Amino acid sequence: MKTTQNTVLITGGSAGIGFEIAKLFDQKGNHVIITGRNEDRLQKAAAQLKNVTAIACDVTQEDDVNRLVDQLYAEFPDLNILINNAGNAFYYKLVAQENAFENAREEMLTNYLSIIRLTEKLAPLLSKQEESAIVNVSSIVAFAPSHRLPTYAASKAALHSYTQSLRITLERSTTTKVFELMPPLVNTDFSQAIGGENGIAPSVVADDLLTALENDEYEIHVGNTAQIYALSLSSPSGALAAMNA
Repeated sequence: MKTTQNTVLITGGSAGIGFEIAKLFDQKGNHVIITGRNEDRLQKAAAQLKNVTAIACDVTQEDDVNRLVDQLYAEFPDLNILINNAGNAFYYKLVAQENAFENAREEMLTNYLSIIRLTEKLAPLLSKQEESAIVNVSSIVAFAPSHRLPTYAASKAALHSYTQSLRITLERSTTTKVFELMPPLVNTDFSQAIGGENGIAPSVVADDLLTALENDEYEIHVGNTAQIYALSLSSPSGALAAMNA
């Protein structure tokens, strides 16, 4: 997959992993479209990029998504890379609180269901391109959950399964390639409540993604995700213990 001269949509592209991915694509001569819920943060991010379009959009809101999709079809008919990066997480313990259902509902909507909706709406446009790709950003916890992120882990496990099915489906009927980016703990504002200062830099995640795209490596195990994945195959209980030490 080429990583230059593309038109790239990145949801949640105003900060963290999404912004680092946007910067790399921008530096390599692509047109980058970033979305986010916070208009001020979105514009500040856009001001740091050269060839960028910023569109305010909450991917959990159907009206927002419909407006985004209409604009993309009208103004960016050459869109050929979709990066589903927007996410949400709650750090808590099951049973100890009474809001597990509400947390899970929000996480599943943001991390899983909204991705299905946006992908379904944009897949026809992507399939028209000579070369196209979908990147779903999941997580190390898709392989082995952390009890500190119980329903977040479940949403990422669901996304992992969906991504595999999507890859098989599209490779049989289109030229669209489906990638899954699976980072471990990353040092972003998003992760500060769970010790994010001990995580890897988001730029590392972005670098690994670009390398994987260039080499058509469809499942991208960033950092110690590779070790947890290998352990989950040889000793699922060992992987679970490692994630909950």
